[in-house]
Amino acid sequence: MTATFETQRAALADVVAIPVTPFAEDGSVDPATYRALLRRLLDGGITTLTPNGNTGEFYALSPAERTLVTELTAEEAGDRAAILVGVGHDVPTAVASARHARDLGASMVMVHQPVHPYVSQGGWVDYHRTIAEAVPELGVVPYLRNPQLPGARLAQLADACPNVIGVKYAVPDAARFAAFARDAGLDRFVWVAGLAEPYAPSYFSAGATGFTSGLVNVAPAVSLNMIEALRSGDFPAAMKVWEQIRRFEELRAANGSANNVTVVKEALASLGLCRREVRPPSKPLPEDERAEVAAIAAGWSI
Repeated sequence: MTATFETQRAALADVVAIPVTPFAEDGSVDPATYRALLRRLLDGGITTLTPNGNTGEFYALSPAERTLVTELTAEEAGDRAAILVGVGHDVPTAVASARHARDLGASMVMVHQPVHPYVSQGGWVDYHRTIAEAVPELGVVPYLRNPQLPGARLAQLADACPNVIGVKYAVPDAARFAAFARDAGLDRFVWVAGLAEPYAPSYFSAGATGFTSGLVNVAPAVSLNMIEALRSGDFPAAMKVWEQIRRFEELRAANGSANNVTVVKEALASLGLCRREVRPPSKPLPEDERAEVAAIAAGWSI
């Protein structure tokens, strides 16, 4: 790996925050509130931001809204954070989004797992290769949710595209992750635990050095406490954080993660930080579940 990407690699070996996208009363993206939420993350010590991630409701945003979110993040973060912009959909759209991110000064793009119903292994490589080759200056991070893909395919991609420097691994199987990382090249990539804090301890034990987080929108200090414990190899301390966040993350993961974003926005709404509204196919929490989320958020040191 050339030294060109060392800064990007270091940024991935951290809490990789996935900001929510707040909506105004009329349903549009709320730029002022989004900026305020970003400032809260930055002031809380977060230094890696992923606009247009799944917690940001990537697939519910229009192309113009995704562009807006990227621009707001670049403007607000300045040189305070590395920006890892989520891109995806069809290849021309993903390439255009990646080039837009580059032009705004972002240093990396995260390529969402293709949602096409028919994804071949070779097609997966071709999809990511086309995007990576379009922005050789940027670090490229595949978001991997496909348990069928072997590690050798990632190695094949990186052989062609040296700017593929990390992986957001989001298959919920720590043993599979350990094998995949070693088949692809454990030291070749930065391995980011893509299922956030609940999976971070087990994935760190197998070679991950960073994790993504939606919870960080609510309580940056909690996420930072976990990564500090994991970096020092203090797994008992990391598991104390795990216990602290367990119920919150169980609520997010219930029913096939139906309320993954909803619970985060509900917690933020309970703190007066943004509106609770999400877009279909997500849905706000019913009244009887809101109190539990608010109580959890209120109990954290925020």
